[in-house]
Amino acid sequence: MKSVVPVLTVVGAILVIWYAAAVWLNAPWAYDVAARGDRVLSFAQLVADTWAQDKPKLPAPHQVMVELWQTVVEKNVTSKRSLVYHAWVTLSATLLGFGMGTVLGFALALGIVYNRVMDMSVMPWVIASQTIPILAIAPMIIVVLNAVGLSGLLPKAMISMYLSFFPIVVGMVKGLRSPDAMQLDQMRTWNASRAQEFFRLRLPSSMPYLFTSMKVAMAASLVGAIVGEMPTGAVAGLGARLLAGSYYGQTIQIWSALIMAAVLAALAVALIGVVQRVVLKRMGMA
Repeated sequence: MKSVVPVLTVVGAILVIWYAAAVWLNAPWAYDVAARGDRVLSFAQLVADTWAQDKPKLPAPHQVMVELWQTVVEKNVTSKRSLVYHAWVTLSATLLGFGMGTVLGFALALGIVYNRVMDMSVMPWVIASQTIPILAIAPMIIVVLNAVGLSGLLPKAMISMYLSFFPIVVGMVKGLRSPDAMQLDQMRTWNASRAQEFFRLRLPSSMPYLFTSMKVAMAASLVGAIVGEMPTGAVAGLGARLLAGSYYGQTIQIWSALIMAAVLAALAVALIGVVQRVVLKRMGMA
């Protein structure tokens, strides 16, 4: 109960600020409509109007909740009007990109830790790769892959991989190097091979770093999948939903897609957290 109260307090504060911001941002339109109808709005009428506009600058929370209910619960999940359908399209690219990014990041981390040349040459490039804006590189990735006949899920997954491999590399390099000199000397005293040193010392020591990095990578992968849907003219996915909403000024649709994306990220990160607790407990680290 003690942990619930602070969360509810924060949520309540966010809702109050959100409702107040909706009144502030939507008020000019309400005043303009009232002036054209030669009406004077009272404060109560202003609040009611700004919380019920069809295309508000900032939709009120209840408008977003109604849109979510209509597109998540009332629509069939196979319908292209269903937000669940669009979420699944985005989630598919997210999971594939996350998997590829995790494998790539783990492989690069091994090379950087065990190979001095890779440490000096690859790591700076890994860091430099993240300075390129994803909105600039995403169209190039899609054009190149389309030129070689690859389209659909894979280009979006590649963009997700591009964003997700970096935290895995950084986290695993830190984790694999976390054993101190005394522990490494003890392994050498026992005449342990490099493989035994890796599997019995370095890899177990890196597990907390790996799972923390995976949580960051999962969120980054979802962002990559959404960004990857925008320059392709996709008709499905949360990115396509956001793009269609921006074209037609459907701000309620945009916000509902954003909320769904946040829910997807939260659920995916929570699932990684559950796996983390199980694995670390079995390893005697939690």
